[in-house]
Amino acid sequence: MFQLSESSQTELLGLARQSIRQFLLAGKKNTQKSVNPELQAQLGAFVTLHNQRCLRGCIGVISSALPLHETVQDCAISAATLDSRFDSVSLPELEEINIEISVLSPLALVRNISDIEIGVHGLLVSSQGKRGLLLPQVATEHQWNRETFLQQTCRKAGLPLDAWQRGAEVRTFTAYVFSEK
Repeated sequence: MFQLSESSQTELLGLARQSIRQFLLAGKKNTQKSVNPELQAQLGAFVTLHNQRCLRGCIGVISSALPLHETVQDCAISAATLDSRFDSVSLPELEEINIEISVLSPLALVRNISDIEIGVHGLLVSSQGKRGLLLPQVATEHQWNRETFLQQTCRKAGLPLDAWQRGAEVRTFTAYVFSEK
């Protein structure tokens, strides 16, 4: 399983916060570079923002051709300003925001639903040009069983709840998750 050193986690969280701050101040993206070899991997990532434990934004990509440090900065800005469920984060509010980063493993096709492990796997369900993704921690936070996790991922995709039983493609991934607090 993919892991990052504590110093790499600290650097990535700092880059995420700094990129949001700079975007809110200047209105444009100013990606910071990193020479850290651990942050050069081309992996998918999600950035989740919380304010007093309430979701405030979450945006990510399943895979990326960019180095991880650039992917995270892009996702951080998007989570703060483009998540359609929320208004943009304001500069004063940024001080109250806790940043969580989930670095994704490559996707694996599910051949047997019993192979899905709650709290270990995230899900991607695809069918009819639609897809929905839920991170591994979502099922744990909501105390869902495997079937509910599959149904909720189908719901997120805009598919019938039983689409996973009717030919939808189901893929799993793991996520290395860390946060500021």
